[in-house]
Amino acid sequence: MTASANARAPAPPPAAPAPVTTTADARDLAGHYIEVMEALIDVIQQETELVRNGRLTQATALEQTKTELARLYVADTMRLRASRDHLARIAPTLLPDLIRRHDDFRALIQVNLTVLATAHAVSEGLVRGVSSEIARQSAPQTYGASGRANAPDPRKAAPLAVNRAL
Repeated sequence: MTASANARAPAPPPAAPAPVTTTADARDLAGHYIEVMEALIDVIQQETELVRNGRLTQATALEQTKTELARLYVADTMRLRASRDHLARIAPTLLPDLIRRHDDFRALIQVNLTVLATAHAVSEGLVRGVSSEIARQSAPQTYGASGRANAPDPRKAAPLAVNRAL
């Protein structure tokens, strides 16, 4: 097999996480899961407030921390999922608490996604509005057969550059 064929070969599926086998392992995993989830909640709440207040540059600074915490969260979630039956036997009180915490976390994620989607829609609307106004001002002001002003041809609009440093 050639090197280029190896480069195109699909990556092997990730190995299944090892399920917990002891009560101590279960408590350690649950503790780490809660710790990571609380740290991720804190970062997401910070991001949500920064975006709500229009401080997008500061919000993007949280991206690397959020990504790392999300990776740890997913890894712990996969291990908990692989250990679900065993956890129910060796630590039956852990699962309901973890499920409740996870549901609370999902509600927070929904708020965060709503704020991010709103910020995206507002910024897109602003850029489109500026672009339309520039196109309108740069187009010749002529009237059509109906006596109304002709709209500028969107295919001939000048490109718009955005300076993100401002």
